[in-house]
Amino acid sequence: MTADLSRAMWFKSSHSGTQADCVEVAFLDGGQVGVRDSKNPAGPALVFQPRAWDVFTANFLAGETDRQ
Repeated sequence: MTADLSRAMWFKSSHSGTQADCVEVAFLDGGQVGVRDSKNPAGPALVFQPRAWDVFTANFLAGETDRQ
């Protein structure tokens, strides 16, 4: 399944300031969430289904993505 990203409205966290090396997120049709590298906006993007995005962000906020 391929998501249409042509009209996506990408944004960065307000915590990223003016730094160029950030991820950008876009909320897409059907509840999907796109994620891309701000340094390469024409490059590939990950697209999460709604439930997968919820699990990813919950794990991230809980610190479960920290490397050991």
